[in-house]
Amino acid sequence: MNSFQQKLEAFGRLLTTMDELREQCPWDRKQTIGTLRNLTIEETYELADAILSNDLPGVKEEVGDIMLHMVFYARIASEQGAFDIADVLHAICDKLVARHPHIYGDVKVKDEEEVKRNWEQLKLKEGKKSLLQGVPAGLPAMVKAYRMQEKTKQVGFEWETAEQVWDKVEEEIGELRENIENQAPQADIEEEFGDVLFALINYARFIGVDPETALEKVNRKFKSRFEYIENQATKPLQEMSLTEMDVLWNEAKVKEKVG
Repeated sequence: MNSFQQKLEAFGRLLTTMDELREQCPWDRKQTIGTLRNLTIEETYELADAILSNDLPGVKEEVGDIMLHMVFYARIASEQGAFDIADVLHAICDKLVARHPHIYGDVKVKDEEEVKRNWEQLKLKEGKKSLLQGVPAGLPAMVKAYRMQEKTKQVGFEWETAEQVWDKVEEEIGELRENIENQAPQADIEEEFGDVLFALINYARFIGVDPETALEKVNRKFKSRFEYIENQATKPLQEMSLTEMDVLWNEAKVKEKVG
């Protein structure tokens, strides 16, 4: 692995390259913090895909792309006199030191959960008005639900057992079915369906499952199996019965297990 000095030199090379691109490349000169936003979101999703695929070369590439974006934001901000990359790095180091008093102070903690509780309390002392203020509004709904549940847990707003949470899941499913059977307004059905999802996400936390990752793995599995049906079909899918397609679906499942 590279020495610490080599890592510093590599980061310095990135800063120099960024300066050169900003000054000499027409596309790079044109960019603003606003125009980079969607590109950064796209790069983040590409990193997430590489992680889920256990593609370490891909992770390496995407980490580089995101790091370039971070340097790019800092370079643009420095041109506006707002901050530069040194301000960014010192700020995050200062925040990490302040939020880890069990490392940089005399606070004692017994486990990971106590670290999380202390972290949230320190954030409130820093001026945040709500425990949920730090959950970005733009997060995907499933991730946002998971993060909100994690945060409120830190102040004891939490079921005691997984069985209690499962009871809540069944209760919410019952309310959804009741609304459907009674032909309730669509807005009410939508709300009850949301309650079911929220309760299932909560249950996922209790059994140690990340629901976003679990659903994406199922998405990939579904895609792979359906593409197998498309590739193996001897006639157009529109002319196949569900039973015929199900035969190919089961073949795909068998091949997955063998693989």
